[in-house]
Amino acid sequence: MEQLIKKETPEITVDNLAPPYSDYEFFQNCDQLPFRYQANMFTMVNAWWLIEASTLVYADPQIAIETFKQQAGFTEVVYFEEKVTQCFVASNDKFAIVAFRGSEARLREGDPNPGYIYADWLANFNFLPEEWDYGGKVHRGFKAALSEVWNALEAHLTQLQQNNLKIWITGHSLGAALATLAAHRYGNVQGLYTFGSPRVGDQDFKHDFNINTYRFVNNSDIVTKVPPSNMYRHVGELRYIDSDGLIHDNTNRWERWSDEIQGKFKNVFNALGQNRKGLTEVLLEPIVDHVPTLYAVHIWNSILDREPIRLRRI
Repeated sequence: MEQLIKKETPEITVDNLAPPYSDYEFFQNCDQLPFRYQANMFTMVNAWWLIEASTLVYADPQIAIETFKQQAGFTEVVYFEEKVTQCFVASNDKFAIVAFRGSEARLREGDPNPGYIYADWLANFNFLPEEWDYGGKVHRGFKAALSEVWNALEAHLTQLQQNNLKIWITGHSLGAALATLAAHRYGNVQGLYTFGSPRVGDQDFKHDFNINTYRFVNNSDIVTKVPPSNMYRHVGELRYIDSDGLIHDNTNRWERWSDEIQGKFKNVFNALGQNRKGLTEVLLEPIVDHVPTLYAVHIWNSILDREPIRLRRI
C-alpha cells in the first residue's frame, strides 16, 4: 500500500487567481476517503469533499456535472441557474451535496457578455439589512439571490429527503453566504460547511441559527471581513487556516491578528528574496488567501496530518 502524498501549495498568479480552475484535478482519491454522510460532528474528510464541490461549481456547468458523476461517483446532478445564483445538487442513494457558486470575475468561455459578473457584484454590495422570516435581519443582496432559485431548489430537496437522503450544503465566497441562508431556510440539513464566507446576518440571525455549521477562514482572506461586524455576524464553528497552512479548531481574535501580521512579514521577506515587490505581495495577500484551491490544498494536507490513510495500488 502506498501512502497518500501531501500537495504543494500552489503559487497564485493572475492566471489562477480567479476561477474556473481548468487544470485542477477534482476529487482525487475520493474512493479512499468516502464522504461520511451520517456524521453529526466535524470531520476533515467531509470538509475536503465540500471544498472540492465548492470549487468545482465555478466550472462550466456541463464539465461540473460530468466531474461530479465520473470523479465523485454521484448518480444524479441537477443544475439551478438564474441571473445571480447558480447551484448544483449532486446526489446518490445515500446523500446529496448542495453547492452554491461564488462570485464570478472572468468571462465564461464563449460568452462575451459580462452581465452575470455585474449581477454578482451588485448582489454583494447590496448589503443593507432586510427582515428574514426565520429570525433577525440579513444581507438584502444575498437574500434576493437565494430567492431566485429557492422554489425549484426546495422542491428538489424535499423530493430527495422523501427518499431518506442526508442533505449537506456548502459554498465558497458568495456561494458560502447563499449556502448559509439556504441551510437556515430549509432547516432539515445534516451539515453546512462554508469557505471564505462573508458575514450574512445580524446578531438576532446568529442567535436563531441552529444548523450544524463549520466556517473555514484562510489566514487574511478579505471576504471574511465584510460586511462590517457592527452590522452582521458570522455563524458556525471557526476553522482557521494559519499562515503556514495549519488548521486550528479554536482561535481568538488576537491570535488570528498576530498570525496575519506574521504571514505578511513572511511574504515580504520571501518576495524580496525572489526579487519581487514585497509591498505588492502584502497588498494582494488578503485577495490571494480567498482563492478556493488554497482552501482545498490546506484541508487535504490536514487530513494526512490527522489521519494515517494509505492508498491501495490499482
